[in-house]
Amino acid sequence: MSADPGDDPHVRLLLGAYVLDALDAEGTCRVAGHLQLCDRCARDYVEVAEASALLALLRAEDLGE
Repeated sequence: MSADPGDDPHVRLLLGAYVLDALDAEGTCRVAGHLQLCDRCARDYVEVAEASALLALLRAEDLGE
């Protein structure tokens, strides 16, 4: 899967797919390289990764409440 981030040079729009390992090799390399250089996107990445980890803890019964 690849995504078009538009004109934004940052990778925030790709972080969800990056966390879920849903990007193609080119997209993965682009995001990984950008995260090494951009503190703002790196902070956003941490938030997305934490949210993804928390969602994995939910059970189907939790969603009905």
